Amino acid sequence: MRTARAFVPKLATTLEHYSREQLVRDLIAGVIVGIVALPLSIAFAIASGVTPDRGLYTAIVAGFVISVLGGSRG
Repeated sequence: MRTARAFVPKLATTLEHYSREQLVRDLIAGVIVGIVALPLSIAFAIASGVTPDRGLYTAIVAGFVISVLGGSRG
């Protein structure tokens, strides 16, 4: 049977033991992902027939949603 803790977002449990070193590594990873994801989102938007700004909005909003709700317990 699942406990209530299984339904808590991974972000909440990760922040309990978060260090400065992890923050630096995560910031570097975020910059690298942004360098790749933002131009890609513009290209997908253009290929889909919408304006490039809609691709940027989608990438930014999706990034926040995934970072808050994503993660695994494994």
